[in-house]
This record gives sequence, structure tokens and C-alpha cells, in this order.
Amino acid sequence: MIFLSISLQSIHCQADVIALEKADSLFDARSYKEAMEIYDLSYQSGIYSPAMLLKMAFITEGIGDNERATLYLSKYYDLDPNPQAITKIKSLTGQSSLVGYEVSDGQRFLIFLTEYQTHIVGVLSIFLVLSIFTSWVTGRKTEKTQTFWPTILLILMIFAANNFLSGPRTGLITSSPTYIVSKPTAGGDLLDRVEPGHRIRIKSSKDIWYEVEWKNQSAYIKKEDVTRL
Repeated sequence: MIFLSISLQSIHCQADVIALEKADSLFDARSYKEAMEIYDLSYQSGIYSPAMLLKMAFITEGIGDNERATLYLSKYYDLDPNPQAITKIKSLTGQSSLVGYEVSDGQRFLIFLTEYQTHIVGVLSIFLVLSIFTSWVTGRKTEKTQTFWPTILLILMIFAANNFLSGPRTGLITSSPTYIVSKPTAGGDLLDRVEPGHRIRIKSSKDIWYEVEWKNQSAYIKKEDVTRL
């Protein structure tokens, strides 16, 4: 089942690569509308690269859709945190300072693991096959009780990597103005009033509210004011 899953992923990846190569050719030929249609389908499927996100930001900025351009640049920042992206987002949103773009070493490592999730599962699967084969060969040569802990551990690691490995849940504030309050009610104390462009880490969801981390404290923002990244 593991190898079947990997094979299906490989087939889908090949099809996606062909589609994205076509989109890149259209982009190079300045057929931006046609290229954007392919890029958008890929993005909606959860398949994107830093280069693709930059091209999408370029196209949407060119048609005056600064909100979407900011969204793609913010997502790009998830994959490749760098000051240039922040500078561009400030320019698009007219903000002099932005909150939520600080990335710790632990978050960078998690982003790295998420980006190479398929490769990690593939490598672990190879070790799993080697472990099973080694146990089978050893069992034929000796009558001693075999230990299957390495195999069990690898199966658990593959299951965890394939199902639970994901980056931090982040969102982009997209409404003007957005009110950040202390409680998930209209009567909550006002903590901040901000404009679009800020990023927040989503901790949980409750009715029409997101519980978020804002300036090192828990706060709440209405879902309609946030676009998930």
C-alpha cells in the first residue's frame, strides 16, 4: 500500500510537472492570462514552488490585484523567508511595518521537512523494505527469535510523515480595518486595529473566530478578515 501510494503520487507529480512547464512557457511568451489559469489550478491543488508563487505575484500585481499579489508573496515567504519579500509586501500594502514575518530556526526546519515530505516518505519506505528483507534472510539462517522493532518503528515513522507532517497554520490579514480582540465575542477588549498585510499563526478555530498568536499573546480575529495560507 505504501509503494502504491508513492507510485500514484509520482504519476500525479509527472502530470503536474508537464502542466507547469507549459505554464512557464506561456509566462515566458508573456501570455500571462493563460499561464495564470494553469498556475491557479496547480495552486488550488496545493502544488506550488517559490518560483511559481513569484510569477503569480508578478501577474496579479500587473493587473492591479495587490491583495492576491500580497497573498502569493506571503505564501512564498513560508517557503523562502527573506527580507526582499517583506519589502515588496510593505510596498503593495502601504505598510511601514508588518507583524508575523519572524521565522525561528525550528519553523525553518519544519518548513524544510514539509517541503521534502514525499522524499522523506520514499527514503523511509526503502529502509522499511531493507528491514523486512533483512529480517526474512536472518530468520532463514537462524532459529533465534527475531526482533521486529526496527520494522515497526519505520512503519510508524512513515505513517506519521505521510499524515501528520505539516507546516504551521498561518493566515494573512486581508480586510481593512481588522479588529483583534481578547475574546471570541463582540464584547472582547480591543487589542489592535490593523490594515491588510500582517501575518498571524492560527492556533484554533471557534465558530466565526480564529484564535491566533498576536505579538506573543493569544487573541481572536474574525475568519472573514483572514485568508488562510
